[in-house]
Amino acid sequence: MPFPSQRPQAAAETNRGSLLAQLAERSQLDFELTFFGDLLRRMPDYSDALRAQAGNLTTKGLLKEGLLIDQVLVKLRPSDPDAHYNLACRYALMLQPDLAIETLRQAVALGYSDFRYMIQDRDLESLRKDSRFCALLREYAER
Repeated sequence: MPFPSQRPQAAAETNRGSLLAQLAERSQLDFELTFFGDLLRRMPDYSDALRAQAGNLTTKGLLKEGLLIDQVLVKLRPSDPDAHYNLACRYALMLQPDLAIETLRQAVALGYSDFRYMIQDRDLESLRKDSRFCALLREYAER
């Protein structure tokens, strides 16, 4: 059995390890936000960087900023089903169901077909009980 004076140190080391893991994760996200932000200032139409930055901003909780980037991406790539799908997710996260459903329908019309993922995607949680979302899934499941 360890001496009583050793127990707090072990707890402190465990907390420190957890804190370091949190800082490492946070630092990676902050690094990517800075990296892609700098890259996009030089190359504002770089769609892969836009997609990554929108996801990073959303992970950071900056939904409005991520939404703006997703809107730019859809304008740059109007026939890209993934760009529309991601924009629909952002609208859903921001509790804008009309825009989310409309944009999701556009993504499917353009060829987005991973309905298994769509059903599980946590970003679309706010749409789960919306009859329009259910109708969309039924409509395309029958094809």
